[in-house]
Amino acid sequence: MKNLFGGNFLKQAKMMQEKITQLQEEMAQKKVTASSGGGMVEATVNGKQEVLSIKIEPEVLKNSDVSMIEDLVLAAVNEAIKKSKELVTKELGSLTGGMNIPGLF
Repeated sequence: MKNLFGGNFLKQAKMMQEKITQLQEEMAQKKVTASSGGGMVEATVNGKQEVLSIKIEPEVLKNSDVSMIEDLVLAAVNEAIKKSKELVTKELGSLTGGMNIPGLF
């Protein structure tokens, strides 16, 4: 039976898979940072949406309002993750020509 897609299709698919693997590795090295509370709390996340660091200004801790500190940390982390996802979407879009391929990241 003759191959319906031809050998070229399989080569292109393999090349795309290799590029995606390379992009995933590159994204793990990229970092984005977001802050909340006017810079009082800062979160850094990589392109795999892994939290790398949290920085809290000492003035925030002097207030000792645990609920406020938790809210600031949560806001900074969520914003950093959002920025990371936007970075990945942009990079992936340039690789796939704008096609949305679910499950790549």
